[in-house]
Amino acid sequence: LALFSNGTAVSVGLFNKLPFDPVKQFQPVSSMGFFDFVFVTGADKPYKTLGDLLKAAKDKPGVLNIGTVVVGSTQNLTGELFKTSAGIDARIVPFKTTPDLLLSTMRGDVDVMIDSYASLKTNIEDGKIRALATSGAKRSPVLPNVPTVAESGVKDFDVVSWNAFFVHADTPKTIVDTLNAGLKTALEDPETKRKALELGIETRHSTPQEIGKRLKDDIAKWSSVIQKAGVEKR
Repeated sequence: LALFSNGTAVSVGLFNKLPFDPVKQFQPVSSMGFFDFVFVTGADKPYKTLGDLLKAAKDKPGVLNIGTVVVGSTQNLTGELFKTSAGIDARIVPFKTTPDLLLSTMRGDVDVMIDSYASLKTNIEDGKIRALATSGAKRSPVLPNVPTVAESGVKDFDVVSWNAFFVHADTPKTIVDTLNAGLKTALEDPETKRKALELGIETRHSTPQEIGKRLKDDIAKWSSVIQKAGVEKR
């Protein structure tokens, strides 16, 4: 079994040549989980909503800092997509690690950072950072009172990361079907769902066709973002 993710889709557009073709050399089994990214700011920053931050960015072009982890990560490319979708001039500041970025955000060096709920949960709960928006098309079940980026004024913005199981392209259909059925049982277990949701992950089973299409669609989506952002291929 191979664990693919949104990062697998990103890598197709990010690297000049991968050692494997995720579409041709593998076949999908099922999705496992989906999760949003959260836009947060330091507790001492004046932004109470993402709308406040967008207004500040438009009032003073080029001043706003958006912090993410390394260039080419899904978080980093979400920042690039946010810039172009919102039509703002802002600087994306890449950090090597999430802890470094979190510290800089809490100090106020970075205006807004983008990362997963699992990475931000503790500091959101203790009030050191403020959640402004989530990246998906609908509100996150773990942050139901936090609006989406789309609700905050960036029309049609939708970024959801995912994990899924794939197998070698030559794997017999009977094995794929057996794995798919087993994953459905596991992912629908209430305790599994509860534990995953604590990390901001919604467990979700799919047909092989559904997650296979998602991989192809996200390869096209992120390849376009990479090209528009001028991210240098590796």
